[in-house]
Amino acid sequence: MSHELSAAGVDHVVLERGRVGETWRGRWDTFCLVTPNWTVRLPGGAYAGDDPDGFMPRDAIVAHLESYARSFKAPVRERVAVTALHATGDGFAVSTSEGEVRAKTVVVTTGAYQKAHRPAGAATLPPGLHAIDAESYRNPAELPPGKVLVVGSGQTGCQIAEELHEAGRDVFLACGRAPWITRRLGGRDFVAWLFETPFFDLALGDLPSPAARLIANPQATGHGGGHDLHYRALQRLGVNLVGHFTGADSARFHFANDLAESVAFGDARYADVCLLIRKNCESRGMAPPDLPPPIPFEAAAGPTVDRAGFGAVIFTSGFRPDYRSWIDIDGAFDDLGFPITNEGRSTVVPGLYFCGVHFLRKRRSSLLMGVGEDAAIVARSIAGAIATPATS
Repeated sequence: MSHELSAAGVDHVVLERGRVGETWRGRWDTFCLVTPNWTVRLPGGAYAGDDPDGFMPRDAIVAHLESYARSFKAPVRERVAVTALHATGDGFAVSTSEGEVRAKTVVVTTGAYQKAHRPAGAATLPPGLHAIDAESYRNPAELPPGKVLVVGSGQTGCQIAEELHEAGRDVFLACGRAPWITRRLGGRDFVAWLFETPFFDLALGDLPSPAARLIANPQATGHGGGHDLHYRALQRLGVNLVGHFTGADSARFHFANDLAESVAFGDARYADVCLLIRKNCESRGMAPPDLPPPIPFEAAAGPTVDRAGFGAVIFTSGFRPDYRSWIDIDGAFDDLGFPITNEGRSTVVPGLYFCGVHFLRKRRSSLLMGVGEDAAIVARSIAGAIATPATS
């Protein structure tokens, strides 16, 4: 956003509560991108290394963003936390850790995922059990000894479960509904195939419901050069798969009897993606890659597991928007907490914009391959509003 505002000649400042790339710095030690490096397409800051089909690890992502900020002298004020935003008669009042800032225009770019979500059953865990969100996980050695329950089976949950299993931990993964895909098809990464279809251009109105924004991203990993990582792969490794977590009592963890249904949901989404790829290939007169059907899955999970021997629970059950906790503007957000916008511009408050929001305009809006497109649109809108100010 700063790059595009600078290109448009719009004077601005970026307030960052930590350092450039702060959220990425907080990922676990072995974190890496799930999408290939070539998908890093920031305006003026696209990946230009010698491993486009690789997957940047955490520290390389941070270094890339730091270099990007320096490349156009981004006016970032680090370690300035924004605590509140209020509309005033002629703009906005922004409360920060260094005092109040007044602005005619504000762009909220706090990312697609802001507040860790825990299922209701989390409240039933005993106080003495070590329970953390994915943001607090760093590596297996930092966890107490014993078995580990991972609650949530999107990309993060699967990757952490795999890492813990490889470290010799006995891992139980509480599974929910998540799509999956084969990492490589016909010698190409699945993202490359999807990139050529309308998949990343789907808009919110194309989804079956607004709540569909909360469905997990396809299960996959870039770890070790990238490989398949879904329910069947984890089951083959020896990870214990159970239904979604419903709670705990003094002796046992409880799970829903829905593991088979969750696997079936993922299989249906896999079939949808295969059909999309097949149709795209046919429209271009090329042979589609081999798209094998999923092998049978045996869901033998029980409804409870003895709590004895468990040292930790890690919640990887997704995130929710967290705008209302600090933006005091009535009517600016929908029932799920997402901003109500048109092309990134708030439909409620003039001068308020958003960028980097999940499905702000398209599926790609919150991805490194697509956020630049939205940023350019928002920057043009702001520049146009400054050039032709409203009259009363």
